[in-house]
Amino acid sequence: MPDEILDDEAQAKSPVLKIILIVVGVLLLVAITVGGTLFASGFFAPDTAQDPEAAIAALEAAADEEAAAAAAAAAGPSKVQLDSPELLKFQQSYYQLEKELVVNIANSRKVMQASIAIMTHYDDRVVDNVEKHTFPLRNAMLTVMSQQTDASITSPDFRKNLSEELKIVMNAKLEELEDFGGIEAVYLTEFVVQ
Repeated sequence: MPDEILDDEAQAKSPVLKIILIVVGVLLLVAITVGGTLFASGFFAPDTAQDPEAAIAALEAAADEEAAAAAAAAAGPSKVQLDSPELLKFQQSYYQLEKELVVNIANSRKVMQASIAIMTHYDDRVVDNVEKHTFPLRNAMLTVMSQQTDASITSPDFRKNLSEELKIVMNAKLEELEDFGGIEAVYLTEFVVQ
């Protein structure tokens, strides 16, 4: 009989012990979760309000950012470049016109001969438009080249100025024909005056 009483007491203590262990385990889990969340959110990080040097540094950094923003606003808008994982610059496309341009220099017996290439940052439509409208573009370029004089040819910046004039006239003609120019630069790849 005494063995039966001991078994009953052991069985009665067993569920109470299990409940106590479960409650302690749940409380421990909740405490660990709350502590981890507070740590991850920066609750335990040092407060800059208590560190005067850090607070002063933060105020100076904010003032520098405001001054930089005011200077940028006064300078006007800046170019926006889209970041791409593959390229940080725009892709340049080049196209060489097939035939050379040959023209007489104004009021002279000299002849100017030039091979022309273009550069664009836009897609292949610009090159396609240049190929499509070769004849009106050649006419516009020949007109500009035929207006050059002996005096302008001897200028040190002649080739640079001529390239700029050709770019302007080519873009104007493409805008007239296709509503979009897109030529970024014109290069004189071969140039002879005789």
